[in-house]
Amino acid sequence: MAADKKHLTWGLILLISFIGVLILIFAPIYGQGQNGLEYSDDLFNKLAKGSAYQIPKLKKDAEKYKGKVLDVVVDVKRAGDKPGDAEKRAERMAKVFTINGAKAEVNGSKVHITGDFGAIISAALEDSDQMYNNNGDYIKKKYDVTDDEKMKQMFRQWHNALNLVNKKLTLDKKAEDANFVKKVMTAAIEPAYNFYGIQAVKITEKAGVATGLLLFYVLYTIWYGFGVLYLFEGLGLSTKKAKVKKEV
Repeated sequence: MAADKKHLTWGLILLISFIGVLILIFAPIYGQGQNGLEYSDDLFNKLAKGSAYQIPKLKKDAEKYKGKVLDVVVDVKRAGDKPGDAEKRAERMAKVFTINGAKAEVNGSKVHITGDFGAIISAALEDSDQMYNNNGDYIKKKYDVTDDEKMKQMFRQWHNALNLVNKKLTLDKKAEDANFVKKVMTAAIEPAYNFYGIQAVKITEKAGVATGLLLFYVLYTIWYGFGVLYLFEGLGLSTKKAKVKKEV
């Protein structure tokens, strides 16, 4: 026999309705044939992209580096590289720099990069801007590639190169330059690459939907919690400490 029929009934109602809503969440009835999880994930990716656009400000910041010479040697070799991998990576990296007006000499897995620091950063930011706006054709044409995978591979060279440049500048105690390179990587190149193909949406455009989804998530979690709590109480299961009988 149930210790508490009222709580047992409420527990069953809450858990059965919870499962019913869960079935609706996984039904492909949202957006363009998406289920609820796919729809919310897509929406928050769009909102994240919309809030990650810092490239115009970085372009202005890059102007003060125009005329400053960058002269570094980086080694692109990585642990786990197969024979020839590092050399091919070095060639791709050199191609990116030479197309953008810098000089890049390859010696095995090492690349000697020289050029206008500000101009190099500006070129990386322009490529990032095009990628952020899903204009992959710009990158394809610029670097003479035809498919999306090679296009992304060429754009990744900016991150590969600037990551090594950042480490070299840090070792050379050029903290300001190193920090700016790091900022360009994290605030421009990475978002542009990671969000490529996603439409950017500002939070102001979807504030109601986003707020509703977040509130639903909180309420849905509480819904399940109370369902389990009432079910256990209805079955006579409780975490309450048993009363101690006093001796007469």
